[in-house]
Amino acid sequence: MPPIDSRKLPFSKIFNEYNVGYNPNEEIIITVGVSQALDLTLRTLVDPGDEVIIVEPCYVSYDSNVKLVYGVPVSVPTRNENEFQVDPADLRKAITKKTKAILLNYPANPTGATLTEPVLREVAKIAVEHDLIIISDELYSQIVYEDAHFSIIQIPGMKERTVYLNGFSKSHAMTGWRLGYVCGPKEIINPMLKIHQYTALCAPSMAQYAALEALENGEPEVQKMLDEYTRRRNYISSRFNAIGIPCRKPRGTFYVFPDISPSNMNSEDFAINLLQKNKVAVVPGSVFGSSGEGHIRCSFATSIENLKGAMDRIEKFVKSL
Repeated sequence: MPPIDSRKLPFSKIFNEYNVGYNPNEEIIITVGVSQALDLTLRTLVDPGDEVIIVEPCYVSYDSNVKLVYGVPVSVPTRNENEFQVDPADLRKAITKKTKAILLNYPANPTGATLTEPVLREVAKIAVEHDLIIISDELYSQIVYEDAHFSIIQIPGMKERTVYLNGFSKSHAMTGWRLGYVCGPKEIINPMLKIHQYTALCAPSMAQYAALEALENGEPEVQKMLDEYTRRRNYISSRFNAIGIPCRKPRGTFYVFPDISPSNMNSEDFAINLLQKNKVAVVPGSVFGSSGEGHIRCSFATSIENLKGAMDRIEKFVKSL
């Protein structure tokens, strides 16, 4: 059978803008959400004692997922003053003879930051120089604001050493349908498939049909969703700044990551007190790694009316401190 170019399939809408294709027979696995995609990737790639570099603040499961396969997570912090861009020099310092992979997430949960093309090209150079694999979680790639998303797989030679993770929960509002996918070289995908077939068998068929419909006919709704997220992003970030809590506008995702240092409270105390006294739930930045301390994560994936009510309560809480 001749190779199939995924750019000619409905699924290819995801890759057309990157001008990158994958053979669905050998280079793609449909997974039960991106969480399973990451688990499969780490189980396949990481041997006991292998080090995986994780850019922090990061999604809460990354550190534990690496430890579950007896790997060693190595944290590389990012900083608010640098818009949470990873510094390639910091990556180089973290590499040892035991380093197997670099795990990236952009746009990032929780910071809303994304990686620029120049930074990604530097990361690619580092991966080539040290013969490392990139694990690229790009779940929020369709929720970006000022600039178009640039994927590391667009860089020549990086498709061959990148495991690309994505899904439908954020891009097509399918949270709970548990549908993701992983793409990569067949030398990695083939052993991943062996683990997949004995753990999950397959992703739910009804979710797959729903995703197909979303890809074929739902793109106008994705743009409407992004327009609404833009309005909410501008509102919530401006409200935080107005009450004296510095807050950058995220470049992607539906989270803001405001700096609560003016409150003189750590992030856990701030979150607990806000919940108990004013009934607003936020996530303390410390759960996303030590470099997340001093911040809270707030989702704006709700109505503008709910956001206004929440921000009124947060303002009242901050003024009471």
